Amino acid sequence: MSVAGLKKQFYKASQLVSEKVGGAEGTKLDDDFKEMEKKVDVTSKAVTEVLARTIEYLQPNPASRAKLTMLNTVSKIRGQVKNPGYPQSEGLLGECMIRHGKELGGESNFGDALLDAGESMKRLAEVKDSLDIEVKQNFIDPLQNLCDKDLKEIQHHLKKLEGRRLDFDYKKKRQGKIPDEELRQAMEKFEESKEVAETSMHNLLETDIEQVSQLSALVDAQLDYHRQAVQILDELADKLKRRMREASSRPKREYKPKPREPLDLGEPEQSNGGFPCATAPKITGNQQEGALCPRPIQGSPSPPSIQPWAGSLERALGWAPGPSPAFSSRLCALSASSFVILPVFRQAHPDPQQQEHATPGPAKLQGPVRL
Repeated sequence: MSVAGLKKQFYKASQLVSEKVGGAEGTKLDDDFKEMEKKVDVTSKAVTEVLARTIEYLQPNPASRAKLTMLNTVSKIRGQVKNPGYPQSEGLLGECMIRHGKELGGESNFGDALLDAGESMKRLAEVKDSLDIEVKQNFIDPLQNLCDKDLKEIQHHLKKLEGRRLDFDYKKKRQGKIPDEELRQAMEKFEESKEVAETSMHNLLETDIEQVSQLSALVDAQLDYHRQAVQILDELADKLKRRMREASSRPKREYKPKPREPLDLGEPEQSNGGFPCATAPKITGNQQEGALCPRPIQGSPSPPSIQPWAGSLERALGWAPGPSPAFSSRLCALSASSFVILPVFRQAHPDPQQQEHATPGPAKLQGPVRL
């Protein structure tokens, strides 16, 4: 940057600080200019927000929208002409219906109806793609061009005007210290920038009928889309009603259960899975008695607490030793440390002669039996 340019930047910065901090007043613009500048600012905000909302209206899914933007950028870098389209929700719904309709098959009324509805939804997706293209060409692109060129140019002129105003006010306050020619040139540049900015703003505001025509193009595209959508949905509704009438007039098939086959269980001995039942061995009277109360093993020591306890029990009950008793009781132990007395009474069959000479008395306790 040249020395003159540095000096001009210094003048602008000094004047701006004096106005913001010191409260110095600069050259005021006329009210018409300020009103025009305000309208242009509102127009710029309106166009920017309407563009963003229109894109959201056409492509409501933000994730798919971001993915589509990335794919379009990659396609431009690679030089590909055909860009991937936005996945319409109607198309996704139609693919889902067609897939499940094919799985159900042609014999199912619901499956045929799903196929019809899926085809209609795919047609709606195609119409929605046409709406996107129409709106982009006749509404989004013109407004985007307005933002990128006209509004951007106006902002550039206003910024340049503000810089020249600061330069002119700085030199005007130092009149006498600065040559008159330099002051006159600063004033001429300020007036020139003001005229250019005012002209550009006036042209934008006077040609706003173009924005009205672009908005009309958006509405026309929407009307065309909805007309085609209504036509497609009317055709689908007629198909579904016709299928309902055909299904109601068709005779109903009665359900006939199949006859049950007889259950063959086989032979009784084979009822446990084919394995023969094992027969339990027969036990004689002596074996049964030994099985219930096994006799102690010879040579094994008897528990010391059994015999004294048994003798005291005989004395307490008044039993005394005598001839063969009418009843016998056996003591059975469960383990070496824990014994349970199991009285087992057995009806004896004594000899009749012995029964005559025998005197009645208490039964004799035979002794413990180990289990």
